[in-house]
Amino acid sequence: MKAYVELMRPAQWIKNFAVLAGPAFAMRAGPSEIKNSGIIFAAFCLISSSSYVINDIFDREADALHPVKKHRPLARGAIGSGSAAVWAIVLFLAGVTMTLLLSAATTVTVVAYFVLIFAYSVALKRRTILDVVLIAIGFVLRAMAGAEAIEVVVSPWLVVCTFTLCMFMGFGKRRCEVGQFASLTEAGEHRIALLRYSPELLSQLISISAGITILTFLLYTMDGDIKTTFNKQHLVYTLPLVVYGIFRYAMLVQSGDMHGPMEIVLRDRPFQATVALWALSALFIMTEQHWVPAVGLEELFGLTNPMSNPNMNSQ
Repeated sequence: MKAYVELMRPAQWIKNFAVLAGPAFAMRAGPSEIKNSGIIFAAFCLISSSSYVINDIFDREADALHPVKKHRPLARGAIGSGSAAVWAIVLFLAGVTMTLLLSAATTVTVVAYFVLIFAYSVALKRRTILDVVLIAIGFVLRAMAGAEAIEVVVSPWLVVCTFTLCMFMGFGKRRCEVGQFASLTEAGEHRIALLRYSPELLSQLISISAGITILTFLLYTMDGDIKTTFNKQHLVYTLPLVVYGIFRYAMLVQSGDMHGPMEIVLRDRPFQATVALWALSALFIMTEQHWVPAVGLEELFGLTNPMSNPNMNSQ
């Protein structure tokens, strides 16, 4: 049974916290929203695990050549392909069944996610650049499903910000993969798409996508046409944390010391601290209207405006 749990890659479930982006920025945290968010998170854990099993079935021979992935159950021969396929079906059906407790739109989005990832595993992951774009779209579908689960309107900014951030992280993952091999030919034996991902190309793609990600964040914070339940413009003050986090991630993937985004998230203390500080700062900004008194500078410092004092005679 341990091998079947390994196939599910529970360490990767942290990615499914993307479903909480919509509820968080919509400031919806009532009992029903918490329950529905928990259901969609659990459903995506099962659905994504099903997609991981399918991917491992197709990649078992290539994974056997990888210095790290060769220890996966299918690559090392601990589980046969037939048993793994049955396990993938069970996980998929269990996940979809959970979404039936939510809206029909949520179920459709979850199924669309699975179809996308299935197509990626079967063929599209061999297409350079398109492979990363599809992974980013997968995260967008996660975020959309999270919003639909609590029946809030999916903001275009939720789509754009999620897509650009995940595209940046996806190119970083490819840079980590290329760095684990002595040559592109050797890397291509593991993943065909890596044959055309030279370190120079990936460096450019990482730089470009990092700039787009930061710009998108700034445009979101400064867009005054968006109506939110909190002062969204104050998020601009978290820009230094956003810039540092993105640049540190880029530095780590370029160094070749990390095997992928998950290792950076789980092991790099400065990156973890940056994410934690940004989350706390965002939480402060999103809730400040509930406990920060809405007073002007005059009242705050005990000053009065002479022109507003009815008891003061004009001179």
